[in-house]
Amino acid sequence: MKKVRCPKCGHYMPFDDTRYHSGETLVFECPDCHKQFGLRIGVKNTEEEREDCGSILVVENVFHHEQTVNLQMGDNVIGRYVKGSDINAPIETVDPSVDTTHCIINVSRNRAGQLVYTLRDASTDGTGTYVGNTMLSAKDRFRIEHGAIITIGATTLIFRAAGREED
Repeated sequence: MKKVRCPKCGHYMPFDDTRYHSGETLVFECPDCHKQFGLRIGVKNTEEEREDCGSILVVENVFHHEQTVNLQMGDNVIGRYVKGSDINAPIETVDPSVDTTHCIINVSRNRAGQLVYTLRDASTDGTGTYVGNTMLSAKDRFRIEHGAIITIGATTLIFRAAGREED
């Protein structure tokens, strides 16, 4: 089962993606706002075709379901999804302790061409950003490695470096 989100009101609708073939287009109607929208199954969009830069796994808890957020080169602004916000790595959650802009993971390359991941805090509500048991201050830059445990508010993230999602 997969979930699709209404682009107008944000309501989630479950559907069984195993019943459809790659390339097939489905039309949904939101039960809340009655917006109709289409979805093409199994076809990569430009976001998915980008270079693999790693991801963060948002661990399932009482505030939301498990989700994976793919990272891109440059700054990945991580925070609570709010309709109309311009962050590029939103988390679907109702956790009140996660800011709409909570932390930033910068993905860059070093001189050897290897990906380097740097985390910094951007929260404003005082809950902060933790790596393991270390709280980052506003000026801290923390180099993270595959498997790093990041906590924002009451939400736990597991960092996955590029090409290591299955480890």
